[in-house]
Amino acid sequence: MSEPIRILYTIPNFITAGSGGAMLNIIKRLDRDRFEPAVAVLKLGGKLDYEVRRMGLELIETPFTIPPKPYGSLFFRSRQAAEVFKPYKFDLWHSFHYGEDYTEPLIAHFAGARGWVYTKKNMNWHSRAWLLRSMLAKRIAAQNSDMIKDFFDTPMLKGKARLIPRGVDLDKFQPSNETDASLHSRFGIADEIVLIGCVAHLVPVKGHPTLIDAVSRLEGVHLFLAGRPMDAEYTGKLHEQAMALQVSERVHFLDGVEDVPAFLAQLDIVAMPTTRQGEGCPVALLEAMACGKACVATDVPGSRDIIEDGVSGLLVEPENAIDLASAIQRLINDRQFRERMGKAARIRIEEHFSIEKEVAAHEKLYEEILARKGKNHDW
Repeated sequence: MSEPIRILYTIPNFITAGSGGAMLNIIKRLDRDRFEPAVAVLKLGGKLDYEVRRMGLELIETPFTIPPKPYGSLFFRSRQAAEVFKPYKFDLWHSFHYGEDYTEPLIAHFAGARGWVYTKKNMNWHSRAWLLRSMLAKRIAAQNSDMIKDFFDTPMLKGKARLIPRGVDLDKFQPSNETDASLHSRFGIADEIVLIGCVAHLVPVKGHPTLIDAVSRLEGVHLFLAGRPMDAEYTGKLHEQAMALQVSERVHFLDGVEDVPAFLAQLDIVAMPTTRQGEGCPVALLEAMACGKACVATDVPGSRDIIEDGVSGLLVEPENAIDLASAIQRLINDRQFRERMGKAARIRIEEHFSIEKEVAAHEKLYEEILARKGKNHDW
């Protein structure tokens, strides 16, 4: 049997990098007969550091990026930074650093890696740095089809990107028959009142103002926003908006929730009101659908790949509170329709967005790179 492929996964840290869990979900399921993973962070201290060590993985704290300027010494400085990694003899690097840095692939090259891959999570683009980063990548794991069409369908990049959406642990996120009414009792809400939820950090791209506006147009419903206040000014404006629209008693800010499946089990409808900017592949939407919830999302990159409009969820025009309110009202009015949509949502995730499918796609990507490169470095 041939030696397993040694892969270094890089991420800034497990303190603020919210995608650390998604990265570890892949790593822990890799076939260890074929792949030997390790992790590098710029700074230790996150709660998932322990998880990495518990899995028996190397956890390296060292710079894997450097400032690009001064350009005249960039290659020399990249070689210096690579010295730390040379003894590990990594075959591949996979970057979960979501910025536009292009120094990491240079360091990976000088460290002896046979290929460098990055995951494109967000819809940021239109800079020379992103182009350089993509040109230096051997492959790109794009999280939605809009990325491939809008960013990578060019002569210089064509053929590099592979569509690899996020996946969900179907055992952890599944429909629940429990009738836990703790949200109703905790907030003094009558049992018959419909509960709407949104699991997303409180940052502008998530589109919370449109959702609050939509709720103000709906009679009686209560909205629960489960997301950490990552932007203080934005969070303050959301509270002000709820007060101005006289719905502050029906809009509840929960900050983050530890047990997301339990939270989702108590909701009737889940909304994902992302702005026109779009996002990569909204995991919160996948998880809600896996739990059999009827979901309403905006028709933007990321969400439109997941929901089949009118079948496994509803898509509405982004930043349009009237359209969003109308879709939610449709689900409120017809409980049977809501339940059918929730069941179809679960099937959609089972068939296309399981964590097993995500892991298999990554394994195929890694072997594709090394099979094409053989033993030579041809960056």
